[in-house]
Amino acid sequence: MNSNYLVLVRHGQSEWNEKNLFTGWHDIGLTSKGINEAHAAGKSLKERNIHFDLMFTSKLTRAQLTGEIILQEMNQSDLITVKDQSLNERAYGDLTGMNKDEARAQFGEDQVQIWRRSYDVSPPKGESLKDTYDRVIPFFKDTIEPEITTKNILIAAHGNSLRALVKHLENISKEEIVKLEIATGIPIIYKFSNGNYTKE
Repeated sequence: MNSNYLVLVRHGQSEWNEKNLFTGWHDIGLTSKGINEAHAAGKSLKERNIHFDLMFTSKLTRAQLTGEIILQEMNQSDLITVKDQSLNERAYGDLTGMNKDEARAQFGEDQVQIWRRSYDVSPPKGESLKDTYDRVIPFFKDTIEPEITTKNILIAAHGNSLRALVKHLENISKEEIVKLEIATGIPIIYKFSNGNYTKE
């Protein structure tokens, strides 16, 4: 049976990553480092000689631009791209735009750590990782997964939306998934065959 690729890439460094701010659904661009990370991701995937058939990304510029740069590097810029807010970063609510060090000073280090690294505790007016999982995975199952049987797919998204997806693909526990760091601009490659995902 033929196997197909599913590749996940977290956007390159954003302007608010650089400033140590909670970003969430706020729509900001990439830094020069982030642009370079996206180019490097495209070059590494080109070396793998993967030809994508479809790209999914979020409604946020930093993920869209990362995907576009990757496809440019691979000479695949004419790819059909689906943009959906189901793949958006976790919403940080009242923390959005706040410096993480200032948040620790205001709310206490323990509370901020709980908001950032617990599975089902959300910051005020924001989403938990569980909330993010509960919108990412139905979209993946309904819209993306049916395409994987016949297509190579690239998903350019965000740290927490991809963390939710990795939890699903690798059946990682809620206790372990909160420890997983998704690096910016480093492709995570899965091979799909016989209904199973194998990480390469």
